[in-house]
Amino acid sequence: MKKTPLYAKHVELGANLVPFAGFCMPVEYAGIVKEHLSVRKSVGLFDVSHMGEVSVSGPGALAFLNRVTTNDVSKLAPFQVQYSTVLNERGGVIDDLLVYRRPDDYLLVPNAANTGRVWSWLRAQAGPDVKLANLSDATGQIAVQGPEAPGLLGPLASADLAGVGYYNSTYSRVGKVPCFISRTGYTGEDGFEVYCDAADTVAVWDLLARGKPGPSPCGLGARDTLRLEMAFRLHGADMDETTTPLEAGLGWVVKMDKGDFVGRGVLADQLAKGVPRRMIGLRTESKRFPRHGHPVLADGEVVGKVTSGGFAPSLGCGIALAYVDARVATKDHAFAIDIRGQMVSASFNKGPFYKEASHK
Repeated sequence: MKKTPLYAKHVELGANLVPFAGFCMPVEYAGIVKEHLSVRKSVGLFDVSHMGEVSVSGPGALAFLNRVTTNDVSKLAPFQVQYSTVLNERGGVIDDLLVYRRPDDYLLVPNAANTGRVWSWLRAQAGPDVKLANLSDATGQIAVQGPEAPGLLGPLASADLAGVGYYNSTYSRVGKVPCFISRTGYTGEDGFEVYCDAADTVAVWDLLARGKPGPSPCGLGARDTLRLEMAFRLHGADMDETTTPLEAGLGWVVKMDKGDFVGRGVLADQLAKGVPRRMIGLRTESKRFPRHGHPVLADGEVVGKVTSGGFAPSLGCGIALAYVDARVATKDHAFAIDIRGQMVSASFNKGPFYKEASHK
């Protein structure tokens, strides 16, 4: 397995390390629920150095990115960030990723498990007027998440982070380390991503860890429960190359009027005929929590299955994302989830499960 630049730090902190996307990553330190709540109430640090970073530049970069992603890259202002998807010819989601517009290039940040697939796909699609560089191994990334994130990172940064809006970015030093900082996040809370040279990642982590208020180190377990409470999709669970962004409820990142792009024909057909299935949110009040693969019933009939599910620490109940037949993807049905043979009633949930996130 690969190790991030912070591997020794995780060992020092007593993290429970697990294999993830080819990396040895911390799943928890003090406990998933404790770490989850620390991000909701204060601030946490996540090692996300396993994520990919791909630079796209050259005279054909904009046209290329508009052809291989579904959102409209031409709408990006300098230093703005965009959520998007990369599709195969069948309209299936190869990955969901972030697209940054920087002064000298565009930066793509794919999921760790898909970096190799995205890199190969981009190389196969690029023409001679596009320059690609895989910066993943040379880059460290730390996510600073929680309502107290600006108070922690702000005094340590040379840039005025108060002027960096949601889904925007800037260059800044953190202490003495040159960094690239964005304000997005996967938790629903306010927060930042700090990109730096891999060799400087430990120094940046240590500086943040000593800051005030004292942040909690957080692992993949809390990252997953936090994102699920916001109904954020996870590639490999909630979507993959057999699902389209329209089925996954990501139609808002598909800009059909921008011109042709890979997979557009399939999406146009789905828009004309209607999608066969849709992703919905479900909430239970049982002590038994839904998990990936559990069957979903509507009005007593099996209509789909859970893709992501578990206990919501901020809400004290079970929550799930699920694909169901499009004909029942509304609140007008009596839903249940088959949790290992027990039928558990579930209510339809629109939008995020957790409504009090601080990024608003």
